[in-house]
This record gives sequence, structure tokens and C-alpha cells, in this order.
Amino acid sequence: MPLRSTNIDETLAQVFGYHEFRPHQRTIVEHVIGGGDAFVLMPTGGGKSLCYQLPAMHREGVAIVVSPLISLMKDQVDALRANGVAAACLNSSLSAEESASVMADVRAGRLDLLYVAPERLMLDGFLDFVGSLRIALFAIDEAHCVSQWGHDFRPEYVRLGELRGRFPGIPLLALTATADDQTREDVRVRLGIGLAPVFTAGFDRPNIRYTVADKSSAPEQLKAFLAERPSGDSGIVYCLSRKRVDEVSRKLCAAGVKAAAYHAGLRPEVRTRVQDDFLQDKVRVVVATVAFGMGIDKPDVRFVVHYDMPKNIEGYYQETGRAGRDGLSADAFMLFGLQDAMTARMLIENSSNAEQVRIELHKLSAMVGFAEATTCRRRVLLGYFGERLEEDCGNCDVCLNPPQLYDATVDAQKALSAVFRTGERFGIGHVIDVLKGADTDKIRQWDHDKLSVYRIGETLSRDEWTSVFRQLIHRGYLRQDIAAYSALKLEPAAGTVLRAETELMLARPRIAPKKAEKKPRRSSALSDLGVDEGLFERLRDLRREIAAEQQVPAYVVFGDKSLADMASRRPSTPEEFLEVHGVGQAKLARYGDVFLEAIAAG
Repeated sequence: MPLRSTNIDETLAQVFGYHEFRPHQRTIVEHVIGGGDAFVLMPTGGGKSLCYQLPAMHREGVAIVVSPLISLMKDQVDALRANGVAAACLNSSLSAEESASVMADVRAGRLDLLYVAPERLMLDGFLDFVGSLRIALFAIDEAHCVSQWGHDFRPEYVRLGELRGRFPGIPLLALTATADDQTREDVRVRLGIGLAPVFTAGFDRPNIRYTVADKSSAPEQLKAFLAERPSGDSGIVYCLSRKRVDEVSRKLCAAGVKAAAYHAGLRPEVRTRVQDDFLQDKVRVVVATVAFGMGIDKPDVRFVVHYDMPKNIEGYYQETGRAGRDGLSADAFMLFGLQDAMTARMLIENSSNAEQVRIELHKLSAMVGFAEATTCRRRVLLGYFGERLEEDCGNCDVCLNPPQLYDATVDAQKALSAVFRTGERFGIGHVIDVLKGADTDKIRQWDHDKLSVYRIGETLSRDEWTSVFRQLIHRGYLRQDIAAYSALKLEPAAGTVLRAETELMLARPRIAPKKAEKKPRRSSALSDLGVDEGLFERLRDLRREIAAEQQVPAYVVFGDKSLADMASRRPSTPEEFLEVHGVGQAKLARYGDVFLEAIAAG
């Protein structure tokens, strides 16, 4: 298929305003332009969208992008149009006349990208229409929804597997920010791209600080957290129920915080207004159920708070990833109580699908392990996705306020021996029962009261043993096999502990973590970049005015990172303005004069 141009660097700079590719982007873009399929795993904010948007501009035809939410489509299309890219979406929010206009543009070949929902794409009539077009590529966003192993499985995504057979030779990309090994493989098989290369950019978001606090007086803890933030910072507070969302939102408003509630129980026009107000910086905090944010492309969210613990690490990672997408410092703050885990377990067990219950309970266990971690949280988080961090991150509450360490070599030997003696066939709970000398039906059934390890761990409490096992998992001495009912398995490194070749220091569990020493936030990040913070705030005000006038999200005009770059560089000519991060030819033409004037007056 002929290419429109071969100069992807030129497109990157002139259209998107970026002067270099992020890791893996160039390889993926060139691979797709050449006609290859791909599975792309990149963290939220890592640049996934560019991996199909740029090839769409270099291949003949229109790129069909499958997106799960109307709001996500709208935000993506708004941002592309602001950069001068011909893009549109087809969804139920459009009138009949608007839909007809989009269809006419597609037929006439006037669009580079068309965003559709999976339900719309897989309608027989619409597939026939797509078959009549010249297609540049198919991009399946949020591809983890295809797999039953994914944390957000959606039945309507399953039929997307028909695309490969119906459109052979057309590049097909599956893109997601959250997928463990089993989910990745399942997605590739279901979409018929089992031989496609997997491009993994890594899961680490070093600009995000992870903090977990014991939930005591949650409303006051949330207010204290917000009080420490600069007044211009915006964020999201996630709650598990609509009732909790309404309650927290009312309390924040009563405390003088510009907050709004968002959940499925509200009228559609109310949800739309809340989302628009948040995107235009009219609302500082949105209190929401987890449905909010999946369609939010706002790069300058400075914090995400989990008022209640999520049900799985994938969801937590995806939700916290909505903070700091511009690369500036951001916070992920979670309140954790055992009641949260019990509530989540009850919700999961309410399902009639036994296999899905088993999978989700395993994921819940890993989430609790993260919340209770007494080692570097980033190591725990990345380890869940199979990525190893060589040293502690220095930007989580555990690193900033290290727990007390003790020589746990003997305790670890007991734990690992118990796993070995019970045949590597049981989960944490049963192995602890053996160590504690419990009298249970399962222990009697398996004659585990006859083992040499039975009752050798009576001196530690169950909580202490749980902490030991979780740390051994996080450090790579044990793993939990989800396919074998979360059974504990010994890793090769366990031998060095069992043979006393390694002295192992573990952390004692903390009942109530001390308040972590605070690192400076956005102000210092801007200072480190040489940013004039007064000018930065004036540019934010200007951006807000322009966005309100044009009725688009503020970041569609410019993101915080672009404004910070302007306040640092202080460009005075159009040529210098083009050097600013995120400024391409379209934005120079549309906004250059007014921003250059503001900078000169600044």
C-alpha cells in the first residue's frame, strides 16, 4: 500500500509539536507503516495513541480506532483537530445530520482517523460499509477488555476477533496500559494476531508518588490531603459506591472545595457538565465511581485519591495513571481498611461465574498485598506486571518513611519449608495454618499435621506471617500461580535462603504508618525546569479563557507541560514558539500571537 510520506520526524514536529520519540514509539510507528500487526503495552501517558495516529497519517486510507467510551472519542478527536488532523467519531451522541456528515467525509476519503465503539463497528451493515473503504489500519484501544483475564472484560469486545479474517493484510494494533502475561497472550490469540510482536515500554511512572494510609477518619484524611495541595491543582477521588460518591462530594463542597460528583445514577446531561467543567478547570475535584476517567484525556491531573481500595492492581494502576500524564510530579493516595477488602470480596463472590470469581479473588489478594506492603511500593506494583526494579524508588511512602527491619532469615526458612513440604499446592492461608498448628479439615484431610513444619511458627501472629509471605513474593522468592488457585510456588532464589546462603532482612508490619516526609510538589518541579511560576499561572489563566471561549478542554489548547516550557524558554518569535513542547504548525497559527503577546508582557 503506497505511503503518503516517509518523513515521520517531520510529522511528529509539525503536527504534534514533539521533537523526539519516546521509547519504542519510532519502532512501532515504522513497523505499522510497513504493514505489521502489533501488541502495544505502554503505561497511561506513555504515548500509546501516537503509535496509531502517526501511522494513520502515513498510510493511504482511514484508520479505524475502536474506543470504549464516547467521552474518550470526543477528547481524542478534539485534540487531533486542534493539531490540524482530520479526525471524527461516530457514536450515539451525534445527531442524524452529524452522523451523515461524518459518513460522507469517510466515503470521500477526507478523514485520517475515525473513532467508533466496538458495538457499532461489528454491526453487519457497518462492517459492509467499512469493507467498501480503503483502510489504513485498525487500532483496538483498551485491548485488555478482550480477555476474560483482563480486569475489565467486556463481551462486546470479543467479536473484534473477526476483523483479522475479514480484513487480511490490514495492520491491526492492540493497545493497552494494563495487561499481565496471561492477558496479553489471550488478547493476541482472540484478535488473531498471535504472531504479532509485543512492544512493552515498561510500567514505571516515576513522577507519581504512591502513598497508602490506614483508613481511620476518612473525610478528615481526605481534607488534610487536599489542604496540602496547591489550590490550582486538579484531581480525582474514587469511591466504590454511588452513595459514597455523593456523601464525599457534599462534604468537600461544604469544606469550600470546588468538587462535583460523577456516577451512573446521575442524568446524562449532569455527567456531561461535570466532565466538561473538570476538563475546563472550572471544577477542581471530581468525586466518582471508577467509570469516570477512562474517557478523560486530561494530562494535568495532579492527584488521584482512592477513598476505597480498588478490587485489583490493574484497575488501581490504570486509575492512578490518570495523574501526571504530562510528566510533572503527581500523587496517588489511597486509604486502606480491612473492611474495604471484605466489601470487595463480597462484591466479587456475588457472581455466578465460578471461574471469574476465582480469577478476581486472586487479583484482590494481590491488591491487598500492595496496600499492606512494607517494602517499596513501586517494586510491588511493577513486580505484579513482571517488571523488576533494581533498587527502591525513593518516591513512595514506604521509601520516604522506611519500616523497621529485622533479620528474618529463620522466619523465611520456615515459610519456604512449609511451602515445599506441603507440595507447592496451597495458598497463603493454608500454609499459615500449617505453621500455626491449626486444626482444620483441610489439614487433617492432607495429613499436614504430621509434617515436620506443623506448628513451627506459633510465635508469630497470622498478620505477621502474612507479611512475611507477601514480602517473599515481592522479593522474588515465591510466586502465586493464578492458574493453580493462587498456590504458592518456590522460585529458584528460594534455595539460597533455605540453604542459609542469604541473610534476609524483612520489614516488620506497621499498624499505623507515620506521616511520610513530604517532598516538594509542582512548585519545585517547575523551579527545577527554570520556570517563572508567576508567568506560568498567567498563561494558565489565558489558556482557561481561550478554552472556555472555544468550549474545549483546557489541555486541548495547551497542556501544563507546554505552558511550563513557555514560561521557561520565554519565546519571542514564531520560530522560537515552535520549539516549545507540544507546539506544531496548527497551534502556532491558532494561538501563537496571543501567547507570544502574553509572554512578552509577562
